[in-house]
Amino acid sequence: EPPHTGRLALYLLGLQATCPPLSPHRSLVTWLKYYLEEDWTGESQRGHPVTSYYQYGLGVLALCVHRKRVRDEVVRRLLTAQHHGRLGHGGNTVDTEAVVALAFTCLERRRLVGSALAAKLRLAAHEASRNMAKAQGPDGVIGNIYSTPWALQVFLATGECQTELAFGQAMAALLENLEAFGTAATMAQVLPVLHGHSYLDIAAMHCGEEPDTLTPLDMEPLLEVPGNKTVQLVVECPLPWCYDLQLYDRLVPVPATASLLDVLQAAAVLEPHEFRFHTQDTPQGPFLTQVLGLEARPEKRNYWQILSAPNTPLQMGIADYRPQDGATVILRLSEW
Repeated sequence: EPPHTGRLALYLLGLQATCPPLSPHRSLVTWLKYYLEEDWTGESQRGHPVTSYYQYGLGVLALCVHRKRVRDEVVRRLLTAQHHGRLGHGGNTVDTEAVVALAFTCLERRRLVGSALAAKLRLAAHEASRNMAKAQGPDGVIGNIYSTPWALQVFLATGECQTELAFGQAMAALLENLEAFGTAATMAQVLPVLHGHSYLDIAAMHCGEEPDTLTPLDMEPLLEVPGNKTVQLVVECPLPWCYDLQLYDRLVPVPATASLLDVLQAAAVLEPHEFRFHTQDTPQGPFLTQVLGLEARPEKRNYWQILSAPNTPLQMGIADYRPQDGATVILRLSEW
């Protein structure tokens, strides 16, 4: 089982934001330092961390926010990966490069590295900021809607939010797509930005007694829409993994409010039972790992890409996306 670097890092960032007593989470910080070392075990065979550079960067960021030093070698691994363009996955490097840039900025500002290394980190963080501005699309989104808050955090942390035109455009795009952030993990990414902060500001928080002013929020239930809809479900597996490009193509009837996860579950019970799939629980919700017995594996550097026909990648998870009646959804085994 791979080390839980990213999940523990996010938990420690959230924990620090709640101003907890010092003692309960000291052991967790020690575990995170251990995970960072474990995450690099076998790097000589893989050429990258056991998990990903995204999780590795999160680990360094969380330790810095907790004012814990990491070995210079750990920091240099991230510098080298950025310099050689090895941070990307699935064609989108924004979220990984942003997390790494936040970690670099934190280490430099908290003076947790020597002056020579700090200068290199400062240059690398500003280079990442420029790359994010270049990655902005005409709709204002940087990378995709979920990586956009990470990019905005970098602009805020480096102070370039005042001069970078991409910041205002990305913020406008974010405000137009807030409904995409429906899970705890995605909300944790976007909330600091909406208040003009980045994760780096957690380290500078002044914890004290706060007035008990929180009141319960009455959530409106999802409106039930009567009727049904039909979704065309297509599974594609190109070379080198399969000889037949299209493995499955069928209309799936579901209730009008069904999510894509509901569509997959409905397809699995249709006669004859040709369709099957598996998911993995993640902080962002269920993640599609296997379709028709074909498993996406990190060591093979492939994943199940979800597209709206003909070729538009989806910006939501399978539990959040609700396809329209008559829509065609493609599950495509792709390389990253």
